[in-house]
Parts: sequence; structure tokens; C-alpha cells
Amino acid sequence: MRSRQIAVQFTQLNTSLQPFFKTRKWKPFDFQQEAWSAFAEGRSGLIHAPTGLGKTLSAFLGPLAEELENPSPKNTLRIIWLTPLRALAADTLESLREPVTELAPHLEVEARTGDTSGYRKKKIREKPPFALVTTPESLSLLLTYEDSRSYFESVDCVVVDEWHELIGNKRGVQTELCLARLRRFNPKLRVWGLSATLGNLEQAAKVLVPTSAPTSQPLIIHSKERKALSISTLLPKDVERFPRAGHIGTRLARQVAQQVDKHKSTLLFTNTRSQTEI
Repeated sequence: MRSRQIAVQFTQLNTSLQPFFKTRKWKPFDFQQEAWSAFAEGRSGLIHAPTGLGKTLSAFLGPLAEELENPSPKNTLRIIWLTPLRALAADTLESLREPVTELAPHLEVEARTGDTSGYRKKKIREKPPFALVTTPESLSLLLTYEDSRSYFESVDCVVVDEWHELIGNKRGVQTELCLARLRRFNPKLRVWGLSATLGNLEQAAKVLVPTSAPTSQPLIIHSKERKALSISTLLPKDVERFPRAGHIGTRLARQVAQQVDKHKSTLLFTNTRSQTEI
């Protein structure tokens, strides 16, 4: 019954999103529709789902649908997407631009990190985009400008990606301070955290959305979908002599490369950056 009610809300409030899914022959997951409906109701919370199931779309398409139904004035910043690593900003930027390009090509999505050129930083300051991908450090810097209130008071959604990477360290405190400042600009600010690995969901949600905030009692959205896993192991063909500690990855580089060639995309973890480059 709960899923059917959510589907009705999705049909009524977010019909503008349906072309994006129809062209790809996709069907939204229940947790995505629940997140969109919750955003439309003014809620904040935490989305917990395995990697690769569409957490980005679950957090981004709600604000985008709202913008399509109630357009903002040109050069109005509506969404801040916080990423813990500036290296992820480029991938996030591409993921967010895909639905925007198809559903609202007049809107702009930009990234502002330590790697952004001075020219781009100036342009972003002069003409705010619809959505801005940034890091806690860059956001903290932007909030120090004299015109920060006029620049950020239009923001009504902040998405904190990979919340588990921030919650337990100083950068997490920095993120909380930034959110507190943004809530002063807009008391109705909606904040959503994303994670695939958090265990203490209730605590993580309360830290992200304190009970003193107007949108108190954060909503925790779980994904019921589970991904099928298939695990195979690559071993050195010659095990008579192992390389020195930490360098067995180099020994397996050719075998790993052969596996990479067989797949469209690969996520590779190694002990050192040099191994990844090799």
C-alpha cells in the first residue's frame, strides 16, 4: 500500500521526470520515488542504498522536478551538491548534467573546487548556476564573501554525498557549520545525505539534520533492492617468488588489464596511486 501511494504521488507531482526514464526504458525504484515525494513535502533525511542503484538520481531529480514545475529566475542557485573528494566532482558533474541536458537544457550545472580555474570561479560568482558541485572547503570559502547571503539565500536543497566519509572527522564539522549558516539564510532548507555503507543511520541522520532545524525528524530511506554479486579471484601465474610487500598489484597488471578490457566500466582499488597508473 505504501509503494502504491508513493507511485501516485510521483505521477501527480513529478510527471516532468517521466521522459527521462522512458527514453532509457528505465523504471524508478521505490526508494527513488519515496525520496522525490519526501522532497516535495519539504522533508530532509538520509538515503541509504547500495552503490550503483541510483542514489544520485534519488536526491537530484526531486529538486529538478520542482524547478521544472516552478521555474526560478535566471542565474538562481537552487542546489548545492557537496562531495568529500574534489576528484569525484567531475564524475558527479557529468551525472547531474545528464538529466538537466535532456529535461531542462536552459539550466546550468557547474563545479567549484580547488582544481577549478580562476576564470571559471569568477564566472560562477558572477552568474550562479542552477546546481553547484563543490567541497566543504570551497563552500566554506564562498560563505566568507560579503555577498554570501544574497548568493546563497535562494538555495533550498543541499545534498551531502558520501556522508560516511565526513561524519567522523573535522571536515564533517566543517560541513555542519556550513549547513547551519545556510539554514540561517533559508530556514526551510532541505538537506539530504547519501551513503551506501553507514551502519548507525539514526545517529548519522540526526547529525546531518539536527532536531532544532525547522525540518526536524529526518527521514531515513532504505533501498530494498539488492545487487547480485559474482566474485572471482586472480592469482599470480608464478607463485615461487613474490614481489616485495605492496607491489603484487604490479605483478598482476597484465591480467587485470585483460579483465578491464572485457567490461564497459571498472572501479579499481590499489595500495598506491602509482599502481593505479601502471
